[in-house]
Amino acid sequence: MGDVLSALGVALVVFVSTNVDDLLLLAAFFSDPSFEPRHVVAGQFLGIAALVAVSAACALFALVVPEGFIGLLGLLPLGLGLRGLWALWRGQEDADASEPEPRPGILRSKVLAVAGVTVANGGDNLGVYIPLFSSAPKLIPLYASVFMVMTGVFCAVGHHLVHNALLGHRIQRWGRVALPIVLVALGLMILSRALVLVRG
Repeated sequence: MGDVLSALGVALVVFVSTNVDDLLLLAAFFSDPSFEPRHVVAGQFLGIAALVAVSAACALFALVVPEGFIGLLGLLPLGLGLRGLWALWRGQEDADASEPEPRPGILRSKVLAVAGVTVANGGDNLGVYIPLFSSAPKLIPLYASVFMVMTGVFCAVGHHLVHNALLGHRIQRWGRVALPIVLVALGLMILSRALVLVRG
């Protein structure tokens, strides 16, 4: 019993420490009217699940993911952010936000966009999850379960940040502008890790 409680504590600390930056991203996504809450929640769960699956596979098969290649994932948020800034500059309104029922293809693309950004921002997750899973392969299901529960908690916190009485109005007001800027900054930060490929 003590081992299980200890593993739960480790899982909580690991998840919070590697995903605290996701709260900013979640708030930015929730505040952008072109993303419905279901897009953000589904995308976040999909992204975290992908990171856990990759980490588990690497741990079980003793694989190493080079940091330089992880850095190339920064192209995704950078591209999404630049596209969003271009749309703002052109003064285009996202037609998806005004549609009562988005087409299935649009819904999937929004979910995949959130999932892709979550994965791209998950380099530190892989760096911590892989050795954690390698040290105790039998505990991977427990760790994965805690991570999924905490993903739901983080989604709830991010949504609350956008809809609380104190800050919600300001966040929502600037959400459409803030999201592309956050994505561009995130993309550049992640891409900086790929510099080792050039230097090598």
